[in-house]
Amino acid sequence: MGCARIFSALRRCKQLEDDNTTQLSRCLGLIDLTALGVGSTLGLGVYVLAGAVAKTVAGPAVTLSFLVAAIASAFAGLCYAEFAARVPKAGSAYVYSYVSVGEFVAFTIGWNLILEYVIGTASVAKGMANYVDSLCNNTLANTMISIAPINISFLADYPDFFAFTLVLLITILLAVGVSESTKINNVFTALNMTTVIVVVIAGAMKSDPANWKINVEDIPEEQRASAGAGGFMPWGVAGVMAGAAKCFFGFVGFDCVATTGEEAKNPKRDIPLSIVLSLVIIFASYFSIATVLTMMWPYYLQDADAPFPYVFTQVGMPVVRWLVTGGAVCALCTSLLGAMFPLPRVLYAMASDGVLFRPLAAINTKTKTPMLATILSGLLSAIMAAIFNLNQLIDMMSIGTLLAYTIVATSVLILRYEENGELQLKNGKPVPESAYSVVRQLFNLLGLKHPTELSANIAKWSIGILGVAALCTFAALRWEASAQQQLALAAAGAGVLLALLLVLYRQPRNDVAHLTFTVPLVPLVPYLSVCMNLYLMMQLDYQTWVRFIIWLAIGYLIYFIYGIRNSSLRIQSMKPTKNGIEEKHVVTKF
Repeated sequence: MGCARIFSALRRCKQLEDDNTTQLSRCLGLIDLTALGVGSTLGLGVYVLAGAVAKTVAGPAVTLSFLVAAIASAFAGLCYAEFAARVPKAGSAYVYSYVSVGEFVAFTIGWNLILEYVIGTASVAKGMANYVDSLCNNTLANTMISIAPINISFLADYPDFFAFTLVLLITILLAVGVSESTKINNVFTALNMTTVIVVVIAGAMKSDPANWKINVEDIPEEQRASAGAGGFMPWGVAGVMAGAAKCFFGFVGFDCVATTGEEAKNPKRDIPLSIVLSLVIIFASYFSIATVLTMMWPYYLQDADAPFPYVFTQVGMPVVRWLVTGGAVCALCTSLLGAMFPLPRVLYAMASDGVLFRPLAAINTKTKTPMLATILSGLLSAIMAAIFNLNQLIDMMSIGTLLAYTIVATSVLILRYEENGELQLKNGKPVPESAYSVVRQLFNLLGLKHPTELSANIAKWSIGILGVAALCTFAALRWEASAQQQLALAAAGAGVLLALLLVLYRQPRNDVAHLTFTVPLVPLVPYLSVCMNLYLMMQLDYQTWVRFIIWLAIGYLIYFIYGIRNSSLRIQSMKPTKNGIEEKHVVTKF
């Protein structure tokens, strides 16, 4: 392949099709999908995250941190919902980006989602193993460290066969069939939600609003140094935003619903609705839990590892404490199933398109599931759960999720401004593009009502510049400088971002009335989603970026050696000629 052909191959896009056929079993209704989204997201975080963030980051204002995180997640959720209405296919953000951005970006996102779901599954299994072991006084950990210690700095202290077994059990359950696994997930999710409701009601009976108004002088001297300034926001607005960055990842998981496009009974209606319902239920649970927790017991006395068992013991309600423990086990079971569920489906979607090895797309005739993809992904997750510790696993979860959310929001913007083949006419003749017409079209002074090639290109350039400007602005804000320099950089960056938003707002957009769900307030909502996701990505440490780059390098080797030549789009575009085979690429309209 020459350079031009390689470049065109990287930009080739799938076409939006109305084909509703699939080899997978269509058995998931609205309740199943909502339970899957809630179960995969509302895991151990509801029992741990609120206490940990309240104690050291945000204080009682952890409730506001959850609100900010919920808004950021809602922006991403709305974008996912619109794309689910457009593209009811298995594969989630991978398929979305393949349709609107191009094959290379789609492979990047798909490869990134594999990393996210593998680590998500391994971390939940590890967390569940640690939680159960802590109830047994860490007997398993102490025994394994004495028998088979691992003395390697970047690995766990011992091989965790319990976590390994948990992942294998979930793998077998998913391989058996989607209908059976979702029934079990629905039961565990119902138990989890029942536990949350009982905790909120019991906690409300012991709540004291005075715990939101603690003066720093009333805090014991031994805790005062780590308790901030007291009151509702001990660490101010900065603490609320830092808490939001941590709480954001408590909402990660709802996007697994978007991978079920070929297993939902009515994907165009049920997937968008279940995403919205999942986020509403998850936010209500987190907000209620955080409220009663910080009202029941002073924020600086919270137990960061297991706040609710500790608090209910302190307030004299041991029965509720054991109920919480049982709820945490149910929550971990649903989180483990939800984390593992999307992984084989992303592998199936990529293998079906030929950008990953095609045997991974094989569907078992009895179970109607991608058996090989499920088994291999389960083994990979099980091995990672066994040999890495929890902190090492969690460190890599965030960047993949945020990048996927960013690409989906960008894809929504691109499709809304895509040209529909209309030409700009003057006196019945096409108007040639000129520098003058481009300048006028920046603010739609030409008065266009429908997208044209010119307006679509202006929108795409604006979206591209948005990404660069946002990254530069947020990177500059981390630069160590004086307050005046920081303010000047922030003002300059905000000015550029607002100007780009105005340009996008003035461009004509496609009619989307035929879709069952659309993102409101376009371009504002996806624009804010991109900015918030990039801001959170820039808060990650360099080690996370290094690991991420290594993972991408492995993926790109696979793509350029295998995927680019075996892509279904390349095969479909090959046509016989007199001299053999002529290659004709399908490219995006950029």
